[in-house]
Amino acid sequence: MMYTIIDVETTGQGNKITEISIFKYDGNQVVDEFTSLVNPEAYIPDYITALTGIDNLMVANAPTFSDIANAILEITENTIFVAHSVNFDYNVIRNEFKAIGIDFRRKKLCTVRLSRKLMPGYKSYSLGKICKALNIEINGRHRAKGDAEATVVLFEMLLNKENAETVFNNFLKKSSKEATLPSHLPTAVFNNLPNKAGVYFFKDKKGKIIYIGKAKDIKKRVLSHFYSKTKKSLDMVRETRDIDFELSGSELIALLMEDAAIKHHYPTYNVVSKRNPKAYAIFSYEDRKGIKHLAYNRLKATPNPIQTFSTITDCRQYLEKICVQFELCPKFCHLQDGVSQCSHYKITTCKGICSDNETVNSYNLRVNSAISHTLESTKDLVLKQKGRHDDEEAFILIKNSVYLGYGFIDKTEQINTPEELENFLIPQKDNLDVQKILRSVL
Repeated sequence: MMYTIIDVETTGQGNKITEISIFKYDGNQVVDEFTSLVNPEAYIPDYITALTGIDNLMVANAPTFSDIANAILEITENTIFVAHSVNFDYNVIRNEFKAIGIDFRRKKLCTVRLSRKLMPGYKSYSLGKICKALNIEINGRHRAKGDAEATVVLFEMLLNKENAETVFNNFLKKSSKEATLPSHLPTAVFNNLPNKAGVYFFKDKKGKIIYIGKAKDIKKRVLSHFYSKTKKSLDMVRETRDIDFELSGSELIALLMEDAAIKHHYPTYNVVSKRNPKAYAIFSYEDRKGIKHLAYNRLKATPNPIQTFSTITDCRQYLEKICVQFELCPKFCHLQDGVSQCSHYKITTCKGICSDNETVNSYNLRVNSAISHTLESTKDLVLKQKGRHDDEEAFILIKNSVYLGYGFIDKTEQINTPEELENFLIPQKDNLDVQKILRSVL
């Protein structure tokens, strides 16, 4: 079996290669080598230069990646791609090839994960610390050749470990997740994840939550993060040291749990749910003729809001639905402005209030019905949900149009009134994001 042991240095942001070193290893000795500085065609920041010693002047006359692409393809052909934290080096090289229209694919092995399996018990498996612990000299730390040479020595040690052949073969199986999992994430942590609905928490080396997600199948969704090649996913996965989870029973409760957890922990890699959305609302007023209008505005400027939304588009879509359902006029629902009579392209249910073909009283009765319908539709609700296991049921409680939270009940419990549910309630805060989640299913 032939291996290529590889290390790259990059620009950091954007991860363009500045140096690459490849050692071809036949299981006994190095049989070929390729090392080169690379012009990244991008700026190398000062902090990267401080770490690697590679500056913009050094790479100015170096070959670009496309210049050395054939050499890399040739030396790695029919070999197993080996690196310390292999996903980083592999994805960086794969993305460089992708940029020039080449689909680069190789089997891969990670010396971090192999070391954890074959040499357990070390405090740290970073290249610098594991090499120090094993008395492996690194001639040129944070330079591609120095790090790759040290990885060759480490790899040789791993090959000679008892049970190495079995471990290597297991890692190389297509069904194995070893090459996909983050190098610092213990396999047992991933294997412990359930194929059930809930929320999951990515944690860094200090135990701090850096990302929260929800899923119908936690294990499957977490694995998809490891396959993702976006910069955000690569950075997040590289920081992940542990993954925790909480079962929800249903996807809807998982959505609610996720929103609450994100707003509580404010994880680094969650963006959307951390923001405090602008609030808009639908309200009603009477004009000089006594005709009742339905309109929308910012919540802060809205007298007696009937229903709140997080966007103007949501307001308009709801008004369109109400307009059709209660045969209202698009003009007096503020779906058309600056017209004497309505002529909406989609809503044709108006009975003629805008052209004096209907009485004000008759029209206002339907507007009042629309308002009552909107206020009552979410006033007091118990949404029954699937429990976290077969002997359990779950519920979501809304009272006086306010979301109070969710809860889980053993199927042997006798519940006769909605009030009794409150004994099992896990209280939660209502907010616009929650209202949007619930509105999508009501």
